[in-house]
Amino acid sequence: MFTSLLIANRGEIACRIMRTAKRMGIRTIAVYSEADAQALHVRQADEAVLIGPAEAAKSYLNVDAIMKAVQDTGAEALHPGYGFLSENQNLVAACKRAGIIFVGPSVQSMRLMGMKDEAKRIMEAAGVPVTPGYHGEDQREETLLKEAGKIGFPVLIKAVAGGGGRGMRRVDAPDEFVGALQSARREAKSAFGDDRVLVEKFIQNPRHIEVQIFGDRRGRIAHFYERDCSVQRRHQKVIEESPAPGMTTKMRMAICGAAVEAARAVAYENAGTVEFIVDGSGPLRTDGFWFMEMNTRLQVEHPVSEAVTGYDLVELQLKIAAGGSVPKQDQIFLRGHAVEVRLYAEDPGNGYMPSTGKLTHFTLPDQHNIRVDTGFVQGDEVSEHYDPMLTKLITHAPTRTLAIEALAKALSEVQSWPVRTNAGFLARCLSNFAFMDGEVDTGFIEAQNEALNGVLQTPQGKAAITALVEQVTASATGDAGNPWQVHDGWRLNQMPVLNRAYSDNSEIWRVAIERDGETSWLLNCNDVILNAQNVCIEGAMVCFEINGVAHRAQNKIYAGGQVTFNNGAAWWLGKPNPDAAAFDASASIVILAPMPGKVLSVTAKPGASVKKGETLVVLEAMKMEHALTASADTVIAKVLVKPGAQVSEGDELVRFEVLPKS
Repeated sequence: MFTSLLIANRGEIACRIMRTAKRMGIRTIAVYSEADAQALHVRQADEAVLIGPAEAAKSYLNVDAIMKAVQDTGAEALHPGYGFLSENQNLVAACKRAGIIFVGPSVQSMRLMGMKDEAKRIMEAAGVPVTPGYHGEDQREETLLKEAGKIGFPVLIKAVAGGGGRGMRRVDAPDEFVGALQSARREAKSAFGDDRVLVEKFIQNPRHIEVQIFGDRRGRIAHFYERDCSVQRRHQKVIEESPAPGMTTKMRMAICGAAVEAARAVAYENAGTVEFIVDGSGPLRTDGFWFMEMNTRLQVEHPVSEAVTGYDLVELQLKIAAGGSVPKQDQIFLRGHAVEVRLYAEDPGNGYMPSTGKLTHFTLPDQHNIRVDTGFVQGDEVSEHYDPMLTKLITHAPTRTLAIEALAKALSEVQSWPVRTNAGFLARCLSNFAFMDGEVDTGFIEAQNEALNGVLQTPQGKAAITALVEQVTASATGDAGNPWQVHDGWRLNQMPVLNRAYSDNSEIWRVAIERDGETSWLLNCNDVILNAQNVCIEGAMVCFEINGVAHRAQNKIYAGGQVTFNNGAAWWLGKPNPDAAAFDASASIVILAPMPGKVLSVTAKPGASVKKGETLVVLEAMKMEHALTASADTVIAKVLVKPGAQVSEGDELVRFEVLPKS
């Protein structure tokens, strides 16, 4: 076994690999960009090397810089993590030339599986079912459009290189194809340096089921069962679990067997994931799955496979890279159920825009009954230069229901501010009745949008909860021996009623709070009425139920107002000022940059009339494209930015004329 390991990655990924390497007595070496000088993975490593500026292309994607770090530190082996250079053949070849052990597959396997079009041709030859589509070399727009017509809409445009949903677009009609193709190519070029695409038939009600496989240099290949990754947003996985809901023994044998044959077809070594698209319109069936792609690396969701099999897959990677063997298939057992969620720095209440800045307040759940893989702690900086994933939370239990319930509770304990996260959204997904019943496909989030973003996620619902928490907390801290100090809204011969008002910088939200029993309150905010039951205080938290859903909430003073943390979600509300009522919030008079990023395109023109929802600026941040739109029918007064410009959060991009109210 080698004694030193350089990890060519960052964040949660690097921290996860270090944990196992340190346990095995291996010296760990981190690399970092200028933006990551104080990052957690740098602090946890035995040694760390600066490899370049913040821009990933000049640091984490720079093979020469990585290899120089290897040579300067005397590292015996290199682990690429997942993402960045993890599937880069040039890095593998460079390691081989330098006599460095690469923890991953061979250049040959990576080449054959690294490009989706070539991989599909190999799978067809090996008898593995593949999705109908066009995987040819002709990349002209007219050719791709013609092939899409032959396949039949809807189709899926997919980047030939890379993964993670980048460079992927669903197209429902011919007149949408060229625009979607151009956008997919731009994103693929930015993320992977390769703008080639393929076109596939879009499977209706698709499920995404993948199989974890391992191979060794002796030719033994084994699977570590399947994972269901169907809950996705923008083609990026949100929730992963193992085993897949509704999986039968016969179906498992078929899909895991196909994965093993796929790996055998390319003489695969080390960790890999074979991904399948599965017909989710009914029960799983052996003729209803198709090869989608093979990721020649370990994946973000590997902890659920570790939980249900009991194997440390990073340890197994390191041992195989050092010449060890894959366990025999009959030594790998499936036990219980595991679920994982990805905690992202993003704001679900603002179109899932990435959220950057300092984690001034950041608390994660107690790790006694839950696994927490994190790359950040309170006080760390979330950079706009990289993927917004902060942490992974994983639970394992004897049954799926118990694992889901434990994870939902853990998410309710997450608190983050001013950096927003998707913890509350994830908790609502897990508690959704359709998800609990295993009724999931890749369209789950879109189909359940109303249920996941109901009245409690509106400004009225949030203000009502803030008011309840403030009132219950005030009542508990009053002097019980002095009735004039008890904040309970007491009135002679009438039910107690209190009134509180808040501002979100655009509107005033007035909440009437009325007792409806010993532990129940009626909350009325601008005619939205909620009934909170079983209201009580547990430590610093106010606990209650609304429509049968349990809530744990807390208010904290922040910036002239208060932040409310509730079941993983967070929002700020201030006390209204006398001028707030005069503010017309029906439409903003400017478009502000919601985050730091690069302007890709500008369609706004001074003097032009625009409609509500019309895209005016496209911004690239955290490796994703974000369309910024007009908030109302209006007229453009001034355009303040050009394509290619770098902007900071809050910069004015477009200014509108102030139109008279109708």
